[in-house]
Amino acid sequence: MQAAALLFLAQRASALVLAPLVLVHLGLAIYAIHGGLTAAEILGRTQGSAAWTLFYGLFVVAAAVHAPIGLRNVLREWLGLKGLGVNLVLVGFGAVLLLLGLRAVAAVTGI
Repeated sequence: MQAAALLFLAQRASALVLAPLVLVHLGLAIYAIHGGLTAAEILGRTQGSAAWTLFYGLFVVAAAVHAPIGLRNVLREWLGLKGLGVNLVLVGFGAVLLLLGLRAVAAVTGI
């Protein structure tokens, strides 16, 4: 399979994973805000939770796959940027998203 086809499939698959996770995340955010929960109360519910670690860990991995591929397409279509250099920068961008996201998950869940 060609690289472009693999990227197409990876972005669509990551979108399928992200869609329900985003909906749950937004729903929980709305619930927390309307419920008047403080940051300390939210952290009290997420600390030590393997379920929240898995949920947000999957969220981060899917976003780290999805975002760089989409940005690559924007750079290619709108700015005409192509080549190995752009691809390497975007792989780095994805790696930074992954590392920062997993760090945030560890901070929020304590795992």
